Amino acid sequence: MRHSIICDFIKKLYDGVNPVPLHEPVFYGREREYLLEAIDSTYVSTIGKYVTEFENSLRSYTGSAHAVVVTNGTSALHLALQCAGVTFNDLVITQSLTFVGTCNAIAKLGARPIFCDISQNSLSLSPSALLKLLSKTAYKKNGKCFDRKTSQQIKAVVPVHTFGHSGNIEQLANICNEWNLELIEDAAEAIGSQYNGKHVGTFGRFGIISFNGNKTITCGSGGAILCRDADDAENLRHVSSTGKVPHKYESFHNIEAFNYRMSNLNAAVGLAQMERIEHILDLKRQLASKYEEFFEGSEIVFHKEPINTKSNYWLNTIIFKNIDECKRFLELSNDSSITSRAAWRPMHKLPMYKSDIRGPLTITDQLAERIANLPSSANFNSDA
Repeated sequence: MRHSIICDFIKKLYDGVNPVPLHEPVFYGREREYLLEAIDSTYVSTIGKYVTEFENSLRSYTGSAHAVVVTNGTSALHLALQCAGVTFNDLVITQSLTFVGTCNAIAKLGARPIFCDISQNSLSLSPSALLKLLSKTAYKKNGKCFDRKTSQQIKAVVPVHTFGHSGNIEQLANICNEWNLELIEDAAEAIGSQYNGKHVGTFGRFGIISFNGNKTITCGSGGAILCRDADDAENLRHVSSTGKVPHKYESFHNIEAFNYRMSNLNAAVGLAQMERIEHILDLKRQLASKYEEFFEGSEIVFHKEPINTKSNYWLNTIIFKNIDECKRFLELSNDSSITSRAAWRPMHKLPMYKSDIRGPLTITDQLAERIANLPSSANFNSDA
């Protein structure tokens, strides 16, 4: 299939939009109303009714027992890792094909990543690769897991629900239970995605979501941590609120902590977005169907939701036969005012993570430079 034909199809989908963005927000609901109400209330910082209402909406929608909203997805993962006990000199298994925030959150705690390969069908952490990695390089002692070579403790596993598609999270959870590892889901991109009818981010001890401006729903900037345990939720709120002990007039902080709480203004926008999430998800799945039909039968593979999952199709993704074809498409489309994007450069190829422990990354290396993300905004021309 000629690249110009793909570009023509995308321009038809977004008729009249120039340039075509990769993923822009859509505001169909009461965002302006709630935002003005929050401003008029004068509660514009981290206290206000919209913070509570947004958290309640997330709990109800995802089925999580608790939801704590924070400043962004990276801070959410940072907090989740810390509250799971990850600390200096620990190891955390994750995938190399991910946004850099995944590894930055690990490194910020003085821990280091171990890179494990992905599954071709989900682009998320591979259960079989994880099991092989642990069986070969790790051992269990006194209910803990350690790296054979360095004797460092392996504390957690962080799979990423890549581009909004669910990984095989039930198998990953079973492996984590077997090896005494905390499971923390990086579901930053995956609001609305499910595995076997259950919302992602709810299978592990913690799951994190991002509400950045380019996500399926947005607060402008924001994130959330999902968890099942009330003590964990309380701890997350305390650590994200500078460790301040409640008091009528004294300012006393009992731990080293962070100022990561979401503002009432951001939460007001987030709540309005949640009220329209099913409509937005429906539009995005319609768009994915159009892309899937367009690429059917061609040599370019449209990445579909894996079996037993339901995806939000955050970023529609195609996989080319070779690297050169992918680069030519990316060059042509962006020169044609169509914002397409290469996949993230794998973390093991970045200077700050190139020396970290890794297992075989066969699928990661085969696919990473052949992936292109296509425009995926919900405001497309449904008649195209």
